[in-house]
Amino acid sequence: MCYQFGIVGIGFFAATALPALLGVANGPAGERGPYARIAFLRPHEGQTVEFEAGYIRHLDWHRQAQDSFVWYGWSIWAGERQRWFVYATFGHGAGDFDHAVAPAEDERDNVLNVVPHAEFAGNAIYEYLPALSRGSGEPQAAARLEFTTVDLLPGTSRTFEEALGALRSALSGETLWYRMVAGGPVPRYLCLRPRANLSAASAVFSRIRAATVRVVASASKESSRAAVGSPITSQNVCQNRSSSGAAATNWSSRVR
Repeated sequence: MCYQFGIVGIGFFAATALPALLGVANGPAGERGPYARIAFLRPHEGQTVEFEAGYIRHLDWHRQAQDSFVWYGWSIWAGERQRWFVYATFGHGAGDFDHAVAPAEDERDNVLNVVPHAEFAGNAIYEYLPALSRGSGEPQAAARLEFTTVDLLPGTSRTFEEALGALRSALSGETLWYRMVAGGPVPRYLCLRPRANLSAASAVFSRIRAATVRVVASASKESSRAAVGSPITSQNVCQNRSSSGAAATNWSSRVR
């Protein structure tokens, strides 16, 4: 079978384990939806410890406000975005984001505790794609987590998803694919894969490139260059950090 589409770029991260704090009800009567919010914060130079302390205080605000969302956090450990912070919440219906807990007070606490020590560097909504994935739509606890983004040329999404669907039966372990619906250039896809250790996570990029060669059986010369060109491909490694600045398990807040 031959697929034709152009991959503009592939970015890769790896992250530490998520605590087992999943399964919180985010919608009416415990209903769960396919949408996730994933965003980035960039701590100011030399203020990582202050940022961590401020972010923990902000999570405490969410707990006190009885926020029903579960929030996950990862710190990028190596790469061009070293020390950036990724935070996310999964399993939502589209309407959940219209009813976030106390938005004005949330922003006020953000300005008080987070903004002095970091800048917001991106925020997007993704839709989980169960037909292309293996898992529940939320990353399970593991020592590391692969975080891979794939940008496509316009008009190639359908073919790309068909290719992923054809590869689904060969997936080993939890593999979660998402499609961006708002917040950045489209078409963009995201894949999350919990990994047992850093060596397993660091091998993903070569596997993605090998799979790209197999799947893109016939692509334009321009697209082929884009798929492997170093200026548009990045590889980073993430781990979570505790409030003391030492490597630790991921921040995750079960806030109700």
